[in-house]
Amino acid sequence: MDLKQLEHFVTVAAEQNFTRAALKLHIVQSGLSASIRALEEELGAALLIRTTRRVSLTPTGRAFLIEARRVLTAAADARRIVDQMQGLERGTLSIGIIQGLSPLFDIAGMLGRFRAAYPGIEIRVVSGGSLSLIEGVRTGALDLAFTQFVGTIPPGTSAWMLACEPLVAACAPDHPLAGRRDVALADLIGETFVDLQPDWGTRQLVDRSFAEQRLSRRLGFEVNDPSTQLDLVAHGLGIALVPKAVIANRIAEQPPHVVGYAELAEPEICWELAAVFAHDERRQPVSAVTRHFTELLRASVPILEESGSDPLAAAG
Repeated sequence: MDLKQLEHFVTVAAEQNFTRAALKLHIVQSGLSASIRALEEELGAALLIRTTRRVSLTPTGRAFLIEARRVLTAAADARRIVDQMQGLERGTLSIGIIQGLSPLFDIAGMLGRFRAAYPGIEIRVVSGGSLSLIEGVRTGALDLAFTQFVGTIPPGTSAWMLACEPLVAACAPDHPLAGRRDVALADLIGETFVDLQPDWGTRQLVDRSFAEQRLSRRLGFEVNDPSTQLDLVAHGLGIALVPKAVIANRIAEQPPHVVGYAELAEPEICWELAAVFAHDERRQPVSAVTRHFTELLRASVPILEESGSDPLAAAG
């Protein structure tokens, strides 16, 4: 048996339900069931009584739960000691973020919680485009990046999807599109677009969406700042496809230049935010500092989806 199996068993015992336990552990239910079955086979005893509505412990399972919790606590204590000896009480956490992250994710609040828990760790934050941030994680220049999910990530890295926002068509408040729903991309080909630079993940997502429908569009402005992009849109200089949360934040702040928007027709174009980090052979963050940050992240934010390159496949 291994610590992961013990963690699985303890979580199922606490939740009394495989579905809830799988969601809490961020694994598929079939994988969780297989892990528990393997543990029971290795022990030669049934630990759980399974029914259609709930899961309960056998007498053996109740006794085993006490020892499983003790082992997990001891393992956590041992890892904490090693982390402290490896410099967790001082060190550096380098994080990359895309511009305009705050409407989608409270990075300041997250860093504040981490600083409160580990005051000796120096935090460095840099901003940039999606591709450059992911490259920074790949080369080791960054420990972790909050960036748009681009579909593929380099070997040796993992991505946790944190948000999935539909794109909407931002426009001036008095634009004919303002307030409309079920607007197709084909309805936008006569508009002038205000876009971000080509290395931005949002720009690549928009370009790909039009290319998939074999549509072309007129590009009027290219900027490197989402706020400037919406300022130009608000003045009627063009439209832009942006995450809906960004528009909601802009409207809530009531800036001098408010924008309108139109909702796109199905299927929606989903803008995905991910946390990307380098992993080891056990698919854990490489450094102790990053591992503790991701543990805090996992406890604070729902992880919508987890993906990463297979280190064995990459090695082959």
